[in-house]
Amino acid sequence: MPRTSFERHLHELQDEALVLGSMVEKAIYRSMDALKNRDLELAKQVVAEDSEINRKRFEIEEKCIELIVTQQPMAGDLRIIVAVLNIIVDLERIGDHAAGIAKIAIMIGNEPPLKPLIDLPRMAQKTGDMLRRSMDAFIHRDAEAARAITAEDDEIDGLYDQIFRELLTFMAEDPRTITRATRLIWAGHNLERSADRVTNICERVVFVVTGKMEEIGASKY
Repeated sequence: MPRTSFERHLHELQDEALVLGSMVEKAIYRSMDALKNRDLELAKQVVAEDSEINRKRFEIEEKCIELIVTQQPMAGDLRIIVAVLNIIVDLERIGDHAAGIAKIAIMIGNEPPLKPLIDLPRMAQKTGDMLRRSMDAFIHRDAEAARAITAEDDEIDGLYDQIFRELLTFMAEDPRTITRATRLIWAGHNLERSADRVTNICERVVFVVTGKMEEIGASKY
């Protein structure tokens, strides 16, 4: 494969990763909309569309492996391909978390709302924004932006802790709320884990730029 053709395929890989990132970001927002608005049809759509995210991940993975096997890329090019391989795994897992929130919305169904949802939508908005910017940092090879994004994970953790404490109070005061409160805690947990996955993506951005793998922030994976 001529160098120009290889570079074109390399750019296509990164573009496909961006597409996957956009799909996952959309799933985050739509799953939270389904939960907040008690939209069971939307929740079912998010769950069904998770298979498309999985399929896209495997398509990109196959292309990455094909480039490695057929072209045996060196140094910087190999780092990019390896980064894409890792990033798409994290994106697919974030998609799983979004589908998990949608499934929670389905489980809740038409039960009376426990409380107005305020902090959970804030978590979803912040997580989606971090995800989008982490993918921008990857495309633009912006290690400083990636490092800055990981610092924002503390805000997600803080929101989750706040939600957890508030819902524990509900459960302590009225045991009849335990099931509903637990489901909302699960939703928050999915978002907290998603933000951790974004931190992983940011670490891969730094790897592409510097050639060194380093743990940034408090990633749990």
